[in-house]
Amino acid sequence: MNLDQVLHAFIAESRELLAEMESALLGIQATEGEARSEAINAIFRAAHTIKGSAGLFGLDRIVAFTHVVESVLDEVRAGRYTVDDPMVALMLACGDHMRTLIDAAEIQRGDPDAGVAAQGEPLLQRLAIYLPGADATPGQSALPDAVPAPAGRRWQLSVRFGTEVLRNGMDPLAFIRYLGTLGTLVRVRLLADRLPGLQTLDPEACHLAFEIELDSEASQEAIEAVFEFVRDDCELHVQAVSDNPATPTPSPASQIASLPPAPDPAASLEAPASAAAPTARPTREARTGERASVRVDADKLDRLIDLVGELVTASAGAHLVARKVRVPELLESHEALAALVEQVRDTALQLRMVKIGTTFSRFQRVVHDVSREIGKDIGLVVDGEDTELDKTVVERIADPLTHLVRNAIDHGIEPAEQRLARGKPARGTVGLNAYHDSGSVVIEVSDDGGGLNRDRILAKGLERGLVEPGKHLSDAEIFNLIFEPGFSTAAQITNLSGRGVGMDVVKRNIAALRGSVQIRSTEGHGTTVTVRLPLTLAIIDGFQVRVGRSVFVVPLEMVEECVAFANQSSHDYTDLRGQVLPVVRLRELFGVQGARGTRDNLVVVTHAGQKAGLVVDALLGEVQTVIKPLNKMFGRVPGIGGSSILGTGEVALILDVPGLLQQAQAAALGARSAAVTA
Repeated sequence: MNLDQVLHAFIAESRELLAEMESALLGIQATEGEARSEAINAIFRAAHTIKGSAGLFGLDRIVAFTHVVESVLDEVRAGRYTVDDPMVALMLACGDHMRTLIDAAEIQRGDPDAGVAAQGEPLLQRLAIYLPGADATPGQSALPDAVPAPAGRRWQLSVRFGTEVLRNGMDPLAFIRYLGTLGTLVRVRLLADRLPGLQTLDPEACHLAFEIELDSEASQEAIEAVFEFVRDDCELHVQAVSDNPATPTPSPASQIASLPPAPDPAASLEAPASAAAPTARPTREARTGERASVRVDADKLDRLIDLVGELVTASAGAHLVARKVRVPELLESHEALAALVEQVRDTALQLRMVKIGTTFSRFQRVVHDVSREIGKDIGLVVDGEDTELDKTVVERIADPLTHLVRNAIDHGIEPAEQRLARGKPARGTVGLNAYHDSGSVVIEVSDDGGGLNRDRILAKGLERGLVEPGKHLSDAEIFNLIFEPGFSTAAQITNLSGRGVGMDVVKRNIAALRGSVQIRSTEGHGTTVTVRLPLTLAIIDGFQVRVGRSVFVVPLEMVEECVAFANQSSHDYTDLRGQVLPVVRLRELFGVQGARGTRDNLVVVTHAGQKAGLVVDALLGEVQTVIKPLNKMFGRVPGIGGSSILGTGEVALILDVPGLLQQAQAAALGARSAAVTA
């Protein structure tokens, strides 16, 4: 077993548990009764599982800190303390430190160093307040079993580990160490009756067996659950000997219990709802069915997508050869192959699709912390958490969304006094919503605050020379001025915003994802920022067109229809079945040379409710397109969003339809303004 891989799995699981712990803490004050008790239990289970799993890898500093956190949470579960604002703030800070320790363990491939652990000393002092009489001072917290469990029932255990235990990466003593956290190890006797002679001894095989006496209030199910990881590789017998024994002085053998604890295997698979009423332990077979999933390294997944992309390109080349030789059998075989390639492509891309809810959940903490920092009462409402998109898009959209959410909190939501004066509730609301629309993912960041001041933004634009005096601008164009570098209308600078740095970066980062951003706002009622993103950045269905000798690809989900175009005028618009349609002539826009076709064609594209026609020479049909990034020299060419390799080996440019639509709308607006002026 590769211990580095196992450690990586522990770190990944711990981060997930910390995220669940944080989510439960942020929502716990909105619950009551049984729901609140279950939330408290969920928080306790997360800390308990991290502590136990860390012990398996000898991560003593993580165990030591988490043990104190777990002890305080146990006091909360017992009803001795309530979960108020100070408790939530303390536990959130403890979760942050646990995350820091886990990050350090990943970097150092082992127990975090003393310097990182020392950062938690102030938190340990605050936690000690909730543990009167317990040995939870920072200097003594390194022993997770400093507070022994009270004596209850005397248990007799007999355990014989199988020969494969060591090869499977398990430490038999680790299970006995953890057993000591459930009570007091009165007697531990090592049995060596199955130990072979030195000549036949296999150093990788396990021949250990123990007889153990334990005083504990734990149930038989909880004791048996300690050995859950090795239940198929050991012989275990647990029997109650007596109730309420007089606890003798532990024997020297019981000093095993003072070693760092092993993980609670049951906690990492299934944790009890409460200490007093543990749930029945499911069978290994039942859990296997429930967790039919495998963690895959992201680099391996990216490599798979790259290979699928090459397969798509090679398939396109084979298709051209098949058409050229005109062998029916070859064409038929290729059609079958192309269908399989398409299925492989769709399945591979689906592997990279993740729900955006994980990204959305982190903003609960952002809203919680920032609103308290600036003295506002703000709640976050999330919708569309199950919307899926490419993991690469999710990772790269997190920072722009963070800036938009912080902006909504700082600039959008008014102080409580102003909200009450305007007839609004004192508590402001920031919303996050996601949904699919026309082959894209739409993410909306909204607030019910004061909205944007159109006149102030326009005045600032005129002052900075961003708007020509006397030029008529729509509301959307005026609001888009806030994406200009250094643009700000804030009356004062805060720790969060007001320096005009950020919104231009937000737009640039979204554009780098082949996305677009729009703003709607009503003064006095709130603002909504709409971000549109492609589902994937790797492979898309495209529609090829030709202009001169150049081939362009239009994302297929944006193509509405194709019609013959006979309009020979120089106007930037045409009449399409009685409706005015803006027109973009790709030949003139990109300066394409070469002979024209016998007739022009119009590809009608739509995006975010806008529509335009692209004038091209020829329609080449649908094709699977592997997206390749452009060189930095060509990265900012208007109307171009990427490139692709054709089956012939030639390069085709992928059109940036949102950018082309903006150009078409701007040209149409300019033409109308000129006509009105004339």
